[in-house]
Amino acid sequence: MSDQPVFVLSENLQALEPAAFETEEEFQELLARHPRVLDFGTLADGQPLRLTLVAREMGVPTSTDSGSMYWLDHLFVDADGVPTLVEVKRASDTRIRREVVGQMLDYAANGARYWPAALLQHSFERTCQSDGRSLEEAYGQLLGDRDPEDFWTTVEERLSVGQMRLLFVADEIPLELRAIVEFLNRQMRQTDVYAVELAQYKGGGDLCVLVPRIHGEVATAAKTPSGQRSKRKMTRTEMDAAIDSRCTPEVRRVARLLLDHAEEHGRLVGGTAQYPSMNVYYRTEAGELPVGTLSLYDGPMKEQFSFSFAPIVKRFGFDTTADFAEALPTVGGMGKKLEKERASGFPGIPSVSLSALAAEPQAAERILAAIEQLVGPRGSFPRSIDRSQ
Repeated sequence: MSDQPVFVLSENLQALEPAAFETEEEFQELLARHPRVLDFGTLADGQPLRLTLVAREMGVPTSTDSGSMYWLDHLFVDADGVPTLVEVKRASDTRIRREVVGQMLDYAANGARYWPAALLQHSFERTCQSDGRSLEEAYGQLLGDRDPEDFWTTVEERLSVGQMRLLFVADEIPLELRAIVEFLNRQMRQTDVYAVELAQYKGGGDLCVLVPRIHGEVATAAKTPSGQRSKRKMTRTEMDAAIDSRCTPEVRRVARLLLDHAEEHGRLVGGTAQYPSMNVYYRTEAGELPVGTLSLYDGPMKEQFSFSFAPIVKRFGFDTTADFAEALPTVGGMGKKLEKERASGFPGIPSVSLSALAAEPQAAERILAAIEQLVGPRGSFPRSIDRSQ
């Protein structure tokens, strides 16, 4: 950062001297309150970029069962549904040179995999609540008259294919970090990477000037804007083919049972991640309700169903959600997960292995019965459902 002052000319000439941020907390709070200092570029329709805060200290899990292992400084989103991950460091922090890069890539890789739409929506709405903003006002500014649940599904889809921005923010960007940012931006086709140098100048009284300088735009210019890239959603036929090739006959039965039931009484929305997945929605009197996601991962717990509790508790309240959780099978460690969810107000996305469901007689049927109990006559369920196939 230059030691030269910035001059403000009104009636008199006043010099504003360079001023360091006293603490990283002060730096982070400024960005949370004034994200416009990070607004550069445009949306897909040419409108100005306006970042909206999803959460400060956004938890980053490293598996479906680990809980938050790391904490991202800020997660923002724009009206196109493109997420922006921000890490803040002062120049005096030696980690700004190399360590922060590995840290950010770790957050991006795991966030892309373990931040489902329901969690993102819940985090945003909780942030609005803590800031004293009404959801009607917040969604009106962000989305206009668009549907919030569709929007958060779009955010999840963009994350899953790496359509995001990574921002390293500091009061001074070292040359080593600039070089890494420019290299990453040239190599990563889906993800845009920037370093933002935010200089602060202060004068008499409360007068303060912030001067952002962006690094990485030259490398980004040759790429398609992240908000305009998309990936085709998986179809039910493709999902069935993946189930046939990856799963045992017992697991195949459970997977098709869950998908068929959702398709009959709601709809399926294919995922866009690199692994096969389908999101299940059910009809209710108040509109469609996202209930969960069936995913086929590689590695441990490779076939699983994850429950989206945040939209359920938002739609029906704590007591009804607690009754729903009580009706679910406790196989595969679900008992402890559900106890933890209840104690914290059902904010999460607990998952159960399809193999565990297949090994327990009637476990999958108990899930369907719990869903029917949750949405009841709203879902227009027939009196008899043939689940034998």
